[in-house]
Amino acid sequence: MTERPRSQEIQRDSISGWPVLILLVLLEAANIVFLSNRGREDALMGILLATGAVLFILTLPGFFIVGPNQSRTLVLFGTYKGTARKQGFFWTNPFTLKHKVSLKAHNVASEKIKVNDLAGNPIEIGAVVVWQVADTAQALFDVEDYREFVDIQIEAAVRKVASTHPYDEGQDTPAEVVSLRGDGDEVANELQATLAERLSRAGIEVLEARLSHLAYAQEIASAMLQRQQAQAVIAARQKIVEGAVGMVEMALTQLGERGVVQLDDERRATLVGNLLVVLCGQANPQPVLNTGSLYS
Repeated sequence: MTERPRSQEIQRDSISGWPVLILLVLLEAANIVFLSNRGREDALMGILLATGAVLFILTLPGFFIVGPNQSRTLVLFGTYKGTARKQGFFWTNPFTLKHKVSLKAHNVASEKIKVNDLAGNPIEIGAVVVWQVADTAQALFDVEDYREFVDIQIEAAVRKVASTHPYDEGQDTPAEVVSLRGDGDEVANELQATLAERLSRAGIEVLEARLSHLAYAQEIASAMLQRQQAQAVIAARQKIVEGAVGMVEMALTQLGERGVVQLDDERRATLVGNLLVVLCGQANPQPVLNTGSLYS
């Protein structure tokens, strides 16, 4: 189906309401004074009084106020006439419908939703989005309810971003893929770009979008915690082994250079084993007194 042309906001400078209000009051006062000076009541006096009252009542709906960071979209007999963004007191055609649209920044915290990440793990995720209306015509005429439209698109965008990234690194996914937990700024930029594309139809500008909640779903939280603990232990062990090997190598080199002791291959292997046990062991080593030699 062919997409309909998008609406476009038209800036409109309305007539100031103060001169119109003063003129209307003066005309009504003059009408009353004129009729009171006639000194008699007749049909003409009644007609003039009724006409003045009707004119005053019909003119009043034309007045409207535009507050700070507010706008009024004007529609006359089904035709869009423009949007008044300038704050103040104005008057327009009394038959014009004046739709109030806020131009302030709105802060929306989405509900926590459950979705599968790139690796298929169920996770809970939520986002905070700051947005504002950029085009009032699109917000009013191109979507049914732009506030509801924003809420639905935020949930859809969060689901899309979460499903294209793993929760954490090293979860059977390519190394170059950005993770949700490890690359928050990049994920936030992607979420903001996705939302900006989706909300452009409604004339909405996305000022900021960030993840506010990220956690494994309850049914796998304990298992994933054990996995993270195991990965942390393995990483720590690797660092310990790397450091221990370097210290053993340094010890052997210094012993040889200073001539403290001459070691054959067997004694060297025994020394290396003892040093690795001392350096890599979790508990404090217990010394063993050997009164003999290595070969007895």
